[in-house]
This record gives sequence, C-alpha cells and structure tokens, in this order.
Amino acid sequence: MRGPASWSVACRKPDETIAVEKHELPKFAERHPLFKKPMLRGVLVLGESLAIGIKALMISANHALEEEEQLSDKQLSWTLTIAMVMFSAVFIALPVLGTRALERWVIGDLSETNPLLFNIIEGGFRIGIFVGYLLVISFFKDIRRVFQYHGAEHKTIYAYENGDELIPAEIDANYPTLHVRCGTNFLFIVLFLTIVAHFVIDLVVGGPLLLRLGIRIAAIPLLAGFSYEVIKLASRNEDSLFFRISMLPGLALQRITTKPPSLDQIEVAIAAMEAVAADVDKGDATAPSAPVS
Repeated sequence: MRGPASWSVACRKPDETIAVEKHELPKFAERHPLFKKPMLRGVLVLGESLAIGIKALMISANHALEEEEQLSDKQLSWTLTIAMVMFSAVFIALPVLGTRALERWVIGDLSETNPLLFNIIEGGFRIGIFVGYLLVISFFKDIRRVFQYHGAEHKTIYAYENGDELIPAEIDANYPTLHVRCGTNFLFIVLFLTIVAHFVIDLVVGGPLLLRLGIRIAAIPLLAGFSYEVIKLASRNEDSLFFRISMLPGLALQRITTKPPSLDQIEVAIAAMEAVAADVDKGDATAPSAPVS
C-alpha cells in the first residue's frame, strides 16, 4: 500500500504470522518542485513505483523464504533486468515485427499507404498479446494467489474509503475487487495511447525501423506521465459518465488481474493498510483520500 508519506508491505510468513514493514516515500519531489507539475509528476511516480516495487519484492520474497534461501540484491537485479528485456521484446518489438510480417505476406504495403490503420493493427496486436499473457499466467497457482491478494487490496481500500471498520468478513461481503485507481487501468491506458503515439512517431519521424523502435521505447515515460494524469482525474470524477465509460476497459481487465480473496489474505491487506493509514488520518491536504495499491 502507498500512502501520502509512506508505503508498506505486509506478507504472511511460513509460520502464519504477518510481517509488516513501513518506509517513507522518496522526497525527490520535495527537493525538486518541478516534478510536482502535471506530466512530470507521472513520470516521477512511475520511477518511484518501480523502485518501491523492487524493494517490496525483495522484502516479501525474503520473508517467504528460509534464511539460507533468501535472495541477494544481485540475484534480484539480474532477474529484473531479464524481465525488462523480455518486456521490451514481447510488448514493444514483437507487435511491430508481427505487423510487418502480416503487411508483407497478407495486406501489402500498409505502413506507407495507411499508417494509421497499420498502427491500429499493431496496437491491437500488442493489446491482444498483453491480455493473452495475463489470461495464461492467471491459470498458474502462484500467480492466481497474487491476483487474490490484489483483490484483497482493492476490497480493503474501498472499506477504508467508506470509513468502515476493517473487519475481514465484512470487507469481503460488501466490496468488489475492481477499483478505478489501479495499476491495471494504468497499463491499459498506456497500451491504448501507444497506438496514437506510434502513429505520430511514424508520421513525423519516419526512418529505419530500429530508429523508430528506439524512439518508441524512449517515449514510454511520457506516455506513463499522461496516463497518470488520466487515472488521477478519473479517480476524482468517478461519478462522471465520460470517465465511467472510459475506465470500463481497464476495469474489465481487472477481472483477470484480481480474484476473490480468502479472509486470511484480506487480513494481510488490512495490516498493510493500517501501517500507512495513520499518515492519511493526519489530514495532509495534499494526500489522496486513501492509500493505493
């Protein structure tokens, strides 16, 4: 859970106790107020979230493993580096190459005659790969458990936002697993915006395919910054018909990335929530209404 001034990790240890760690958020924006501006704040939040996510992954993994099996920083760094390379290959390069192959063998020189349609096909290919990937991994036992914890987070956040007492059974009975202020929504918006951004890049920049791929990768922080602003605006206007409709694809995708949790999983989410809730309750005017997952 991430609050206005801190973030926390809670996880169930092998002895069934719940371990909780709480850390202060980075102070980079306080030292450099420029990064509180729209767009730039989204880029900063993305960078901070990646750094926090890596640290949280290390904390949770080491609590789950026996002491002699715990991961080192080097092992985790190599794992994440390989993951980032695979992400770039599968979700950035593969859709381009796949659409190029389709263009060459089936539909002709579409990138020259109709670049917008070419990018729509490429974007659809990318979203299809992403959704297919999520569907496949959702059948893995361990990943399904992760998705259940994701659902527990959302249910707990809803209960906190509504001022309810954090009781696992009541949280489970009264709240859904889908939440507009979620990383799944964020990812879908980024993927959708790539269709427009890549069309502009191809139209304005042109040039060799490798050059355009490099520019597309470099544009990811800007797309993330814009997507953050969309999510932030949506969370403040959840009753607006426009935003309720625009959030539907991301919410639909959460039906894959969140699963109904067990009561003991909700207990872990409550522990993480309580660790950061005190910061929200202090009445910080810049704080969001509740922590986010």
